[in-house]
Amino acid sequence: MPEAPQIVITGIGVVSPIGIGVEPFWKSLREGASGVKPYSVLQGTEMPVRFGGEIIGFDAKQYVTPRKSLKVMSSEIQIAFSAAAMAAQMAGITAGTVEPDRFGVVFGSEMSYGPPEELVDVYQHCKVEGKIDPGLWPEQAMRKNFPLWMLKFLPNMAACHIGIAYDARGPNNSITHGDVSSLLAIAEALHIIRRGHADVMIVGGFGARLNLTQLQYRGDANLSHREHDPAAASRPFDADRDGMVNGDGAGALVMERREHAERRGATVLATVRGVGDGFESRLTPKPATGIAIRRSIENCLADAGVEADRIGHVSAHGLSTIHDDPLEAQAIRNCLGDVPVTALKSYFGNLGAGCGAVETVASVLALQHGEVPRTLNYETPDPTCPVNVIHGESLVGAKPVAIILSQAGPGQAAAIILSRE
Repeated sequence: MPEAPQIVITGIGVVSPIGIGVEPFWKSLREGASGVKPYSVLQGTEMPVRFGGEIIGFDAKQYVTPRKSLKVMSSEIQIAFSAAAMAAQMAGITAGTVEPDRFGVVFGSEMSYGPPEELVDVYQHCKVEGKIDPGLWPEQAMRKNFPLWMLKFLPNMAACHIGIAYDARGPNNSITHGDVSSLLAIAEALHIIRRGHADVMIVGGFGARLNLTQLQYRGDANLSHREHDPAAASRPFDADRDGMVNGDGAGALVMERREHAERRGATVLATVRGVGDGFESRLTPKPATGIAIRRSIENCLADAGVEADRIGHVSAHGLSTIHDDPLEAQAIRNCLGDVPVTALKSYFGNLGAGCGAVETVASVLALQHGEVPRTLNYETPDPTCPVNVIHGESLVGAKPVAIILSQAGPGQAAAIILSRE
């Protein structure tokens, strides 16, 4: 049986609450700068939580090509495309530089709910004596709504736009599994290249948890209510955590077969050593045990052929909720011992389907620089979370192998292992 090809990362890109582009993003991580702030759209409203990880200063026109595509891109599709464009530029890839049939795209996607402001004109024309008449909706929606409205919000459109822009005619897919979507997309890209179906994949994920429709749909039961100090609200593994924080963001990577990268003279940033996943239903009365998280770690180690004691740091999902953090912490302790752990949602909150990609970009940078960013807001250890949390200052000199973890509410768990080149 032929040896599996090595898969490397040659480009990374990020749009996040702590920086747009790799350099600003890494600077914020090194300096411990939080991106969690009062959310401008919600100030003065009666929403129960009015803060989050908001992206500031983003201009899609700097990244999206062709420019006319913007009119059929929602804001979350725009940040996804922009992160991919950054990664492709770093990797030295443009349309025509890779054999089109050997070039693919996989992205982790949110279910896009559509912001209410998109339909204000329709609502206004459904009013009768100051009240909305639902019976008028079909006619007015057809007359007043943008004809291509649906194309702006389909979860597969990020991968479609990227494939069109870069003439990537190979495998093209979108994965919508909540918070594990990005890591599952990376896993799928890895398998596609291993199977010999592509040489290069643009892969990543995006999330928009500050979308007003989504905020109302999901409610605030699992959110931190630390309105008096938003920057301190996301507190993974800390005893005083009171819930997660929402945020928006996207991350992307260029993954390719090592021989292909070397042949075209690309700079290799890191190697993707292995992937793993697992599932444990969280929708039953039976309490969750964390077995899916343990399986994802164990399967990832086995796939990579890496012993647990070689892991230099874990980038944990670190949701900062009362019930989720102990399950993840105990799984890490059971599988990896006293390994150093960082939890980067403390900087920007939960980016949904984008969190795994953004946190993978951070681990690539950590491996490159030999410096693992600290976890913010970790002040009081929780006995139910027995992990070695990196806090106070960054960790320098860790072993050059990282494992990144993600979990989703229904019970999916995923893991990937990277090593420094």
